[in-house]
Amino acid sequence: MSGAPSTILEFKGVGLRYEETWALRNVSFSVRPGETRIILGAAGSGKTTLLKAVIGLVEVDTGKIELFGEEVTSRNEHELYPLRSRAGILFQEGGLFDSLSVGDNVQYPLLNQQTSDRRSMDEGAFEAEADKRAREALKFVELEQTFDKVPSELSGGMRRRVAIARAIVTEPPLMLYDSPTAGLDPITANTIMAVIAKERDTRNTTSLIVTHRYQDGELMANFRYNPEGEDLVRVSEEEQKDTQRNRTKFMVMKGGEIVFVGTREQLESCDDEYVKRFARPEG
Repeated sequence: MSGAPSTILEFKGVGLRYEETWALRNVSFSVRPGETRIILGAAGSGKTTLLKAVIGLVEVDTGKIELFGEEVTSRNEHELYPLRSRAGILFQEGGLFDSLSVGDNVQYPLLNQQTSDRRSMDEGAFEAEADKRAREALKFVELEQTFDKVPSELSGGMRRRVAIARAIVTEPPLMLYDSPTAGLDPITANTIMAVIAKERDTRNTTSLIVTHRYQDGELMANFRYNPEGEDLVRVSEEEQKDTQRNRTKFMVMKGGEIVFVGTREQLESCDDEYVKRFARPEG
């Protein structure tokens, strides 16, 4: 009996061009279960396009993408649906439906997911299960009290946490985060990243995080969620330096290419002038 794939995601020489501009150029990397990739780079460097390519929202021109051991690049929209349903996505600004309650927003992926579980349950039982799981997801992000509210009643940080609850309600093995802390103050941004770390460490979720904040990656690299204390604890320096044990890697993109891959320590010590722009400045 074959086991789970050793890699959740693999890009093999992927290229995507809009007229004369390369959005992705010869992109190759792989991510194993439970690992995190922090994706940094200037505006227009290909970060968001890379996330879209993971689940086939954009069609690539060259190369192959394998997701959960299955090829993405050769599938049509209908064939991509089962793969997409196993990946949670946090869009920029959260992307909540303003006309729906918080609870209905979080339930939405469950109610629109064509799974064997849903087909085997009557409608009333399935809706009750969706309600239960939505409340559990909101509790996970410490917002269970907002179930009956609407998004406009919440702060920006709370809306972002509701969006995370919606993305994780199906318990996907892969999470894609597009600028999860954009526009938030530093304290709220750290709260969002703590929720993302909690999701990664309690469920061994693979995470791809596009961000403009080096501090987001720093938190993911330096801390792990401690279920006993229900808080974050600092990772030892030894684990951070051990490239085999360190599950957080930084990727820097430029002009559609990956120009750096490495640990936090390697990023901070890199001499390349472009890469240095995305590492924490000294002092």
